[in-house]
Amino acid sequence: MARQKAMLNSRSQGIEKMWVSILAVLLSASAASSQYIVETLPGFPGRLPFKLETGYISVGEIEFFYYFVQSTGNPEADPLLLFMNGGPGCSGLNAFLFQIGPLKFNTTDYTGGLPSLLYEPDAWTKTANIIFIDAPIGAGFSYAMTASAYNFTDSLNAAQMQIFLRNWLAAHPSFETNPVFVGSDSYSGMYTPMVATEILRGNEAGLKPYIHLRGIILSCPHTDAYLEANARISFAHRLALISNALYQALEKDCGGNFVDSTNANCSEDLTVYNELIELISETNVLDPVCTFISPKSKEAFKIAISNQEKHGRSLQDITKDHLIPLPRLRDHQCSYFEYLLSDIWGNYPGVQEALHVRPGTVSEFFRCNISLAYTVDVTSVLDYHKNLTNLGMQVLVFGGDHDMLIPHNGLEEWIKWLDLTVDIDWRPWYVDGQVAGYTRNYKHSGYRLTYATIKGAGHSPTESKRRECYKMFNRWIHYHPL
Repeated sequence: MARQKAMLNSRSQGIEKMWVSILAVLLSASAASSQYIVETLPGFPGRLPFKLETGYISVGEIEFFYYFVQSTGNPEADPLLLFMNGGPGCSGLNAFLFQIGPLKFNTTDYTGGLPSLLYEPDAWTKTANIIFIDAPIGAGFSYAMTASAYNFTDSLNAAQMQIFLRNWLAAHPSFETNPVFVGSDSYSGMYTPMVATEILRGNEAGLKPYIHLRGIILSCPHTDAYLEANARISFAHRLALISNALYQALEKDCGGNFVDSTNANCSEDLTVYNELIELISETNVLDPVCTFISPKSKEAFKIAISNQEKHGRSLQDITKDHLIPLPRLRDHQCSYFEYLLSDIWGNYPGVQEALHVRPGTVSEFFRCNISLAYTVDVTSVLDYHKNLTNLGMQVLVFGGDHDMLIPHNGLEEWIKWLDLTVDIDWRPWYVDGQVAGYTRNYKHSGYRLTYATIKGAGHSPTESKRRECYKMFNRWIHYHPL
């Protein structure tokens, strides 16, 4: 405990000031909350085969909406996972429906109207209690009481998540003794080590309820903007997207700095590089670039598909009018189809009524709201990760090996920077007798980190490789080797 206190007290004066302000917010925050058990959902036949609770938790002037799924395993003992989505601005429904949750859309038979839902057999909720949250403010169904409260930063959102979790536990005392993990996907990888640090600081300060934080889970995490941008060059070379000659020229002319070099030759090399990868999907280099759906036609498609019953038109007519190749969408080669279904489903009045969304608080639901009043104030959380290595955390980091947005080689670089001891070296891990990816284990004074690649996956590997990611999570959370 003394060691943890020494590490936590070594933070900068600026962080100390932020912590004082966080305490002030916490002390003034209302603990008001509202919870509802949801037994049925529009689009799903019959009663839900799991316990779903939705509700609001107040954090100052903000009402954070959440979806809580109780573990179908052993909820009294299974871990409690607070899962944050990326964007920033993506709803918790993104993870609930597309990544680690117990439901998914039936895209095979969709012809219009209300999308139908199917049970997902490889949900992480089979072995964990999961809080899916609409955060930061402006995401999903969360809303603020004042206009100024919609303005937020990375640091402020991380502080609010710590407060949210304590207030949630206060409203759910039966889960106060469960081991807690903080998980994230993509951009929210920036928040995760910050939230973990603030939780530990809150525990040290005697804040209640005490949070039994055990570790963090990072899916294709945004960690350091400079490092990730630089890693894309070598990633493209590894996958033969650029030639050896160009890569060697980039290395020579840019000196390893591909982001802000002022070298004229470097700039010319980068122009060639950008031309070569222009039509490559950064989220998965094997996927097509879905540029045939412009923002305007996407919006038109969403409006038309929502009203197609009223106009007596078929989905085939709509997609033909807007030049959207329906077979390609249905073959899951483009994710827009499913993403649009979530916007349609989430805006149905019957869906919002079933979820107990407060009427009039959100004008329109978006899977990911890209119009947030948001200021980036953190570009790297490497120091946070470094500090956590001395605090006994259990950490899982994973990414797709075809993700060029957050490349796996970039993940490996910052993990190497942590200067950990390799416990078990590089090796394959398996699902159903097949190689699912590769993994390496690290350790340092009670801190343990498991790193894994997901073979064939792109950005947000939990979307395209749900079974493999569930198997990985299930083994790791129960302290088994992958």
